[in-house]
Amino acid sequence: MALKILSMIPLSDAGRMRIESIDPSINLIMAPNWFHGEFRNTWPEYTVRSYLPPDLKGEGSLKQRDGLLREAEIVLGGFPFPLDLRKRAPKMKWFHQTPAGASNLLNGDLWESDVLVTTSRGLGNTQAMAEWTMATFFYFARGFNIAVADRTKGDFERLAYDPIQIKDKTVCVIGAGGIGQDVGKLCAGAGMRVIGTRRSAKEAPNGFDAIYRPDKLVDILPDADFISVCCQWTPETEKLIGEETLGAMKNGAVLCNLARGEIVDEVALKTALASGKIRGVGLDVYVGEFERLPDPELWADDRVLFTPHVSAATDVRGARQIDLFCRNLKAYVEGQPLENVLDWERGY
Repeated sequence: MALKILSMIPLSDAGRMRIESIDPSINLIMAPNWFHGEFRNTWPEYTVRSYLPPDLKGEGSLKQRDGLLREAEIVLGGFPFPLDLRKRAPKMKWFHQTPAGASNLLNGDLWESDVLVTTSRGLGNTQAMAEWTMATFFYFARGFNIAVADRTKGDFERLAYDPIQIKDKTVCVIGAGGIGQDVGKLCAGAGMRVIGTRRSAKEAPNGFDAIYRPDKLVDILPDADFISVCCQWTPETEKLIGEETLGAMKNGAVLCNLARGEIVDEVALKTALASGKIRGVGLDVYVGEFERLPDPELWADDRVLFTPHVSAATDVRGARQIDLFCRNLKAYVEGQPLENVLDWERGY
């Protein structure tokens, strides 16, 4: 009996061959380009502006689209997919998603369903995301944002440059999990003092000088010159970076968020920027990132650097994704436990 796998993400020829080589029963179906266009055109929950080329117009029929989902036992996907995916794929037993987190699943019908859900957490993407964080720290520390603005204006404003040395400065890592620990290691390697928060704050991870429970965040923020938001988006962390936490930060702090946009209260952030309290903000994520461009006021501010959710993207990411999926597919075929099974209670 055929094991039908629907891939909603592009795969290289080598990737397809690796998946198909796991077991002769595998029938791998690649979703055509119009499939993604139909997501955008007929599933308004995910209009998806930034992840799809503009020429995907959605030329397939709804019947064809739902037919692909209806027969799949395994679905390999990322962004986007419908909130009623479970209903549309009644034979689905396993869903693997390429993002590391699972916040995009929490409002859908996969939530606590009978479908096994795995994520791409811990694929070495943590190193890439840590590098993005360090690059953003240096960007604002050395005043590269001012250099970019100067080029736009057509002249140098030398007195506007106020570079700071990262060595011996303090960084606060909010969420010292896999990503946060790699951020801490890179920061420690640059000679920084590293503190952070973690749910299980028993002992400081490698590279950290001190670790605290999340309820101590406001107490430790005044010590931090740089702040890296690496925690999961949960009901407890929504708008965690808000009026109170921004107010607790020292003047001239640099803030980076590569977790989820919902963790930062953008209204409070704009107020903090207007007051001159924040030196710079790096945002790889923002609320509504799949439907629209960033908030116009933040988008126009030279002290805010936006990137389109690419902190984990590198030249080696795709191969690692396939490695994980193939290991799990082999385990699935053999009836063995899978890696990175989603913990619905924790949300990741």
